[in-house]
Amino acid sequence: MQRAVVYALASAALFGASTPIAKALVGEMAPLLLAGLLYAGSGVGLLVVLAARQLIEPDRRVALPAGAEWLWLAAAILFGGIAAPIALMYGLVSTPASSASLLLNLEAVFTAILAWFVFRENFDRRIALGMAAIIFGGVTLAWTPGGDGKISTGSLFIAAACLCWAFDNNLTRRVSTAEPLVVAGTKGLVAAIVNIGVALALGQRVPGSVTLLSAASLGLLGYGVSLVLFVLALRNLGTARTGAYFSVAPFFGAALGVALLGDAVTWQLLVAGALMALGVWLHITEHHAHEHAHELLEHAHSHIHDEHHLHAHEGWDGREPHTHVHVHLPMVHSHPHYPDVHHRHPH
Repeated sequence: MQRAVVYALASAALFGASTPIAKALVGEMAPLLLAGLLYAGSGVGLLVVLAARQLIEPDRRVALPAGAEWLWLAAAILFGGIAAPIALMYGLVSTPASSASLLLNLEAVFTAILAWFVFRENFDRRIALGMAAIIFGGVTLAWTPGGDGKISTGSLFIAAACLCWAFDNNLTRRVSTAEPLVVAGTKGLVAAIVNIGVALALGQRVPGSVTLLSAASLGLLGYGVSLVLFVLALRNLGTARTGAYFSVAPFFGAALGVALLGDAVTWQLLVAGALMALGVWLHITEHHAHEHAHELLEHAHSHIHDEHHLHAHEGWDGREPHTHVHVHLPMVHSHPHYPDVHHRHPH
């Protein structure tokens, strides 16, 4: 579980660090086209990595989405890769930057609400308090003193984009047992085709080759690798907890601005850092244990032979972790756990 927390925070760090660079690229091309190019770098880059890995390790099995999981993935792409960027683009047209930054914190709120009350992921007051601390940290970081406080009509579009990303986060959890490179690569490739297609249909100008390469490279790291790590965290932490860790991304972006761009260390940055650190600490130190029942389950994902994977093998070479279709027999036991892929029981 500690490794999953590292995955979530690393995902946030990559995405947050990419934001200052993406802002610089916005001045060279339209936002929708930039979104498409970022997704293109993510999708193409990750699928190339997957192909190269399989050439090096031809016997390595890849856990593809199975059955209805393809429908969950398609829905996640529709919400997060297509609808959200378009809504965000229209929202940014008429919304001040300060208001937009505040509104983007709604993604974490919507993600947690959907996870807790629609998809029935367990939580307690400690987790809720940690989420609140992280969200207030984000609000503090984005608040601009002296602003007029007005929210433009585009705020509804930005809120809609956050809601779409929240659905994306929760739906992606349904396919988190599949190979993350496949999940993230497919999402990036489909989103790229749609967003670039719409941008070109609207007559948006394609930038030069250097800018194209910069956007694609940024997309591979800030979107692609970040999403792979996010999926790995979803697999072991659940949606709301992963979303909480990912919500510290703006702090990483602001810290990068201080370290590399000479931005001032403001009181907002210090207070936000303290609040987010408190929220992360509350989540990391969570202890959730009770007697629970595991129902019969058959799925495929990368695993080791722990207490939940005591199945027999035929022709196994002894390497771990490994991937194959396996069956979990019904069992009842008690131990500390998170709402991972094996602990989605009701409470």
